[in-house]
Amino acid sequence: MTPQEVELWVQLKYLNRHGHHFRRQVAIDGYIVDFAEFGQKLIIEVDGSQHGFAKGEASDRIRDAYFFEAGFRVLRFWNNEVDRNMDGVFDTVLAALPPSGAPGSRPGSPPSPQRGKD
Repeated sequence: MTPQEVELWVQLKYLNRHGHHFRRQVAIDGYIVDFAEFGQKLIIEVDGSQHGFAKGEASDRIRDAYFFEAGFRVLRFWNNEVDRNMDGVFDTVLAALPPSGAPGSRPGSPPSPQRGKD
């Protein structure tokens, strides 16, 4: 896993304690995805710069279309989004999930990994 995938995994594990079940580095019909929540049919990919070139973009479109046809939603984030805006990434993931627990409730943000580090 890349450092950005590890960082996002820390955040997703927090959601696992709130009724969701994310798995990492999951094989789905011959494709390996970074993260999947099968109950919600949600895939999360963290993309490096290779995905910004024509070949990577074309490959991603094919994968995304396949997953869409299989009933999955795909969220894609750039590595630099994870590095610079984890709160925004986490909020986007939360928005893609139904509330857990009581109707209308969502888990709050996990504790900052930087808390206590000076």
